[in-house]
Amino acid sequence: MSVHDVPVEETWARLQSDKAAVLIDVRTKAEWTFVGLPDLSGLGRQVVTLEWQSLDGRVDPAFSERLSGFLEQAGMGRNTELFFICRSGARSRAAAEAMASAGYDRCHNVAEGFEGPPDANRHRGKVAGWKAAGLPWVQG
Repeated sequence: MSVHDVPVEETWARLQSDKAAVLIDVRTKAEWTFVGLPDLSGLGRQVVTLEWQSLDGRVDPAFSERLSGFLEQAGMGRNTELFFICRSGARSRAAAEAMASAGYDRCHNVAEGFEGPPDANRHRGKVAGWKAAGLPWVQG
C-alpha cells in the first residue's frame, strides 16, 4: 500500500464531500492544547486525536491497534478514507504508513500538516499548512 500526500485544501474538500472520511491528528496533547486543532464542527464531525509519539519521541507501539479499535467501534471499515495530520507532515506520514500496513486501503498524509514549515522568522503557521491556508481551527 502506498500513502499519498494530499494538500490541505484538497483534504478539506474531500472531508466535505465524503461524510465517512476521517481526519486523524497524531500530534501530542501539548500541541493540541497550545497550538490548536483543525475544526470539523462545520461538517458535523470531530477530529480523531491519537498521539503517534510522546513528547520524548517514543512511538506508541500500540498506535495501529488503538486506532483500528476506535475505527471498528465507530463502524468504519478498512476502506474508509483516512487523512493523517501532524505539525509538518513527517509523523503523520509514518502513522499513515503504519495503518496502511495494518490493512487500511485509503490512508493519506496531509502535506505540510497543521503548521507547515517555519517562515524566515522561524514561526510556523504562516507559510503553508492547515492554519496558513485559512482552514477552520480552534485553540485547544
